[in-house]
Amino acid sequence: MGNKELHSIHIHPVKAFRGQAPRQAVVEPWGLAGDRRWVLIDAEGKVVTQRQQPRLSQAAAELLPDGGIRLSAPGQAPLTVSVPEVTGTTTVDIFGTKVQAVLADDDAHAWCDGYLGEDVRLVHMDDPATRRAVDPEFALPGETVSFADGYPLLVTTLASLDALNSLIAQGDHAQEGPLPMNRFRPNVVVSGTAAWAEDDWSRIAIGEVSFRVARMCGRCVVTTTDQDTSERGREPLRTLGRHRRVDNQLIFGQNLVPENPGTIRVGDPFTVIE
Repeated sequence: MGNKELHSIHIHPVKAFRGQAPRQAVVEPWGLAGDRRWVLIDAEGKVVTQRQQPRLSQAAAELLPDGGIRLSAPGQAPLTVSVPEVTGTTTVDIFGTKVQAVLADDDAHAWCDGYLGEDVRLVHMDDPATRRAVDPEFALPGETVSFADGYPLLVTTLASLDALNSLIAQGDHAQEGPLPMNRFRPNVVVSGTAAWAEDDWSRIAIGEVSFRVARMCGRCVVTTTDQDTSERGREPLRTLGRHRRVDNQLIFGQNLVPENPGTIRVGDPFTVIE
């Protein structure tokens, strides 16, 4: 299986947009620095993701050194968006949880409206230390998260993707495989493990940073979305439903909460603490 190490890092500055794959990243208590600090909301304040708008897979957001972002998408001129000043906040509904965030400028709203063809606004989480708590059933007091689905980081493994793709190849939608890892939008990808080894992890370390494994990651329709074309298929949910159903969820990957801050780098050793 080779050495257990960090294979890749992925940061998505705007939730649901295409991300970046830096060689290193700073781990903050609420996730990787710059990850999912921005999100789109609709006219009612509800978060807009690839669940509703698969075309977001083709929109990209580049993180700038000052925390701002540079947006690009097919048919759209690139736009640089600065971190908005906190003169007031708006309420964001993320999967039923109300979170306060700061509206970006009008140019950003117009750019996003123009790409999606519907009324959306771009918002920024100004203070991730206080704005949104991790699900208390799986968190310690005071743990917070950005606009990620629910936890600071998501880890996946190359071995489990290979195993899943083998199962897809044996199924009734084999022509859809093999699937790339970007379908699962992880933050960190680990190599050198056995397939599905992550099912048994409770604490892990990547380089100098240790993490608590909060819970398995239940997957949604976003995983069926081709991140290059925005077209949807049946996999991997069909195969996960047959082989990876746990507590009525379709499982791939593990959600993590950092136990200490630090910097992780591609090639860092990966260890299972317990």
